Parts: sequence; C-alpha cells; structure tokens
Amino acid sequence: MLAASWTTSLGDGVASAAGPLLVASLTQNPLLVSLAALLRWAPPLAFGLYAGVLSDRLNRRRIVIVADATRVIVLAALIAMMASGRVTVVVVLVALGLLATAEVFSDNTTGTLAPMLVRRDDLALANSRLQTGFITLNQLAGPPIGAALFAIGRVWPSTTEAILVAAGIVLISRVTLPAHGRGDADEARSLRQDIAEAFRWTVRHAAVRTLSLTILIFNITFGAAWSVLVLYVHQRLGLGVVGYGLLTTVSAVGGLLGTAVYGWITKRVSLGNVMRVGLILETLTHLGLALTRSAWVAASILFVFGAHAFIWGTTSITVRQRAVPTHLQGRVGSLNTISVFGGLVIGSAVGGTIASRYGVTAPFWFAFVGSAIFVVALWRELTRIAHSDEPAVREAESAPDAGAAEPAGEAHVHQ
Repeated sequence: MLAASWTTSLGDGVASAAGPLLVASLTQNPLLVSLAALLRWAPPLAFGLYAGVLSDRLNRRRIVIVADATRVIVLAALIAMMASGRVTVVVVLVALGLLATAEVFSDNTTGTLAPMLVRRDDLALANSRLQTGFITLNQLAGPPIGAALFAIGRVWPSTTEAILVAAGIVLISRVTLPAHGRGDADEARSLRQDIAEAFRWTVRHAAVRTLSLTILIFNITFGAAWSVLVLYVHQRLGLGVVGYGLLTTVSAVGGLLGTAVYGWITKRVSLGNVMRVGLILETLTHLGLALTRSAWVAASILFVFGAHAFIWGTTSITVRQRAVPTHLQGRVGSLNTISVFGGLVIGSAVGGTIASRYGVTAPFWFAFVGSAIFVVALWRELTRIAHSDEPAVREAESAPDAGAAEPAGEAHVHQ
C-alpha cells in the first residue's frame, strides 16, 4: 500500500505542474486558465459524499483499482489526441475534470485502508510514512519533473503519469484487506440514509465534531491568506516568479523536517498538545507574514509552517482514523474533505475581497485574528480530541453492520 501511494503521488505531482502548463500552451484566456484550477478542486465538493458512501458499501480495493484505471484510460485518450495534433483546450479541460473526479473516489477510499491494515497504536507512524511520500514525491519531486518533461514535449508528462498510475494499480492489487463492505440487509438503504448516518455520527462524537469544525475554520483563514500569496510575494516582498517558486519549495522542505521529527515528537508529546502547538504556530505564521517585508524572514516562517502543516495534518488523519469505526471511515472521511475544500473556497473569496479593498496584507491580518479567536475558544477541546474516542469506537464497532462479510472470492486476512 505504501509503494502504491508513493507511486501515484509522484504521478499526481507530475500532473500538478504539467496540467496548467498544457492549458496555458493552448490559450492565454485568464478565464479558461482559472477554469482549469477550478476543475481540480470542484470534484471533491461535488462527489466527495458519494465517494464516501461507495467506499463504505463496496470492496475498497476494487474501488481504488477501478478509479485509477479510469484515470489511465482518460490519460491514454488525451495522449492520443496530443500525438495526433487534435487536442484543444476544451478537450484538456474535460480531461482534467474527469481525472480530478476519478481521483476523488481513489483518494477517499485509499484514506480508509491504513486503519484496516495497521494496528491502532501504529497509525501515527503509518500516516507519517504515507505523508512523507506525498511531500517528497507529490510536492517536491513531481512538479519540477512534470515541468521538465513538458519542456521536452507536452505528451510526456501525461505518459509518465499514466505509467505511474498503472504501476499503482498493480501494487494495490497485491494488498490483502480484512473483511469489509455492507451485508445484504443493508443493500436497500438509500444514499441519503447513508450520508445522514455519517452526519449524525460526526455531530454526536465530540472529538470528530471538534476536529471537523477546526479544519473548516482554519481552512477559511488559511485560504484567505494563501489565496493572495502570489501577490503578497510580488508586492510585499518584491520577488518575482522564481522567488515565489522558491518560497513554496522552502515550505515543502519544512514538511520534510516534520517527517524526520514526527516520530520523536509523538513519543514525547500527546496528540492533543501537538494539535494545540500546531494551531498556535499557524496563527503566528499569519501574524509574521503580515508584519514582515523581508523575503528571508518570510522564507523562515514558511519553512516552520511547512513542518507544522505536515505534523498537524498527519495527527489529524490519525485522530480521525482512530475514532471512526471501519464501516463509517469512507463517509466521515468525505465529510472531512468537504470541510477542507469548503473552507478553502470560502477563504479564497474572503481573501480576494479583503485584499482588493484594504491591501495585500489584509487577508493575513484577517487570518491571524480569526485563528487566534478560534484557538482560544477551542483550547480545552483540543486536548480531548485525541483521547475521547476509544469508548465510541468500541461501541460503534460492536454494531451489527460493522463487520459485514466481504464479497465472495476476496481474501480475509491480516492486521
């Protein structure tokens, strides 16, 4: 599973740079270029809940294989269009939308696999290793590789991505999962009933409810600030395109530091306190960027922020996976996705509006004040998030549908 995750992460990283470059090579229309970005984050909002229901109803390994196979087919069609010289911006935008939609189903389901394969006490380490691959391959190695391949020929990034995703399919097909899926008695349940069950469980579970609210609020503040980061770097710090790229790379390198020290930290600090410290650091990040005009100071702040983002994100995933019973992992995970992307969309709108009226640093001041208020309001609850889940898990996993049989023909091993 780790090898499959790292392989597809590299493919997604290649695509993250090559996709916008491909659109920009076909049109200079700002609306169409921005539409390409929209098609990357709109599918999680549109299909996230449905993807969560499917991953709780059906065989999860099969969902990942089918979703990634769909991506390979779309990429193959796009490659054929480019090779024949018939590719248009409309074709590319449709392909990007289809790829992002298939990725929603693949990513949501992949997020449910670690708790099925790893002991509860080892989830923090497992998620740390998964996130290490995401940072190094998706964020650091993938984009420059994608850009370099595009410089050679615009067909090569898509070809590379298709090969890597296909390799991920082969690897995930080798994974053996414990029994999961819904029993025959649950087949008549509607989509609305399944989603409502996940909402009720999340609202009633204090730890996961608090975690979801925290993710939503802090993505609003983060989205407000980061939506104008490129303008901030240019107007406030006086850097160009290369400088902006270097600052984002510095943040990713900070994430590597987070991967190196994560195990050491979690052995000595409770997950609740890790989350407390992380949100304080995020709040101070917004303040520091609002105050400084120095590129070096900003780079140092973003380096620390990158480490925090990895540590807090890994902790958040671990806490949720520990708390949520197996038969709800997909749906509750999709609600988390809605919180993430919903917060970013709201924050981006707020940030753009504030920046246009009050200047490029205004969104960072908004993010600082909003984050500070929320940290104070949730200070006590943050330490409970990592410790109040065990009774709920035992109760939920004793429910009749928590251990429904896997479809015939699938393997039934191991922890």
